[in-house]
Amino acid sequence: MTKQETTHFGFKQVATDEKETLVGEVFTSVAAKYDLMNDMMSGGVHRLWKRHFVATSGIHSGDLVLDLAGGTGDIAKLLMPQIGEKGKVIIGDINQAMLDVGNDRMIDAGFMGRFECIQMNAEQLPLEDNSIDAITMAFGLRNVTNKQQALNEMYRVLKPSGKALVLEFSKVNNSALKKLYNFYSFKILPEIGHFVANDRDSYQYLVESIEQHPDQATLQSMFEKAGLEMCGFENLSGGIVAIHKGYKL
Repeated sequence: MTKQETTHFGFKQVATDEKETLVGEVFTSVAAKYDLMNDMMSGGVHRLWKRHFVATSGIHSGDLVLDLAGGTGDIAKLLMPQIGEKGKVIIGDINQAMLDVGNDRMIDAGFMGRFECIQMNAEQLPLEDNSIDAITMAFGLRNVTNKQQALNEMYRVLKPSGKALVLEFSKVNNSALKKLYNFYSFKILPEIGHFVANDRDSYQYLVESIEQHPDQATLQSMFEKAGLEMCGFENLSGGIVAIHKGYKL
């Protein structure tokens, strides 16, 4: 009998072909209160990280941008002033419940005609080769089953001179901060999820998924393996999160 391939779902090992469904259940559960929970869990700092991510992206007026795992539309809304009236954002997310939230918010914000929501798997992008000016992905890569395949797909759909930008939780580089951060993550955050969203398990998974995510150097090497060049990263908040960049030359 062939041994079934497994991968991590938080700290659990699950069949590789089951992870997508399990992650989908998590984000369907948290979709309605996702941004509220992010505010409460980070004290609003996630908004500063995202603003810096977009402000330093180098995305230009008229660009066609794919925002992967863009569900609730927060990154897409920040991109609007940079891409201007002639630019467009494709919001891609594997979870339709998250996309529904983002679609409504983008329409309410007056961006009709300047964005499109498409349900998609980051490992199999339904887009043509060399068709996208820039790809952004904020706090989504760690939930992808095959992260290397997702990066390979980003490279495929980028135009020559295009760029891939990933904002993701990473590894804290200060021992004292790491102890405090781990205590808050594992002891406090799941309880916030329980009391605010009545969903401790989903937030326990989100904390565990951060711990399982590759560190800065490993993720940079994965960018390079995908074919991206001039790769690098910027740590924010002592490495709690990092911005990774790579270019298709």
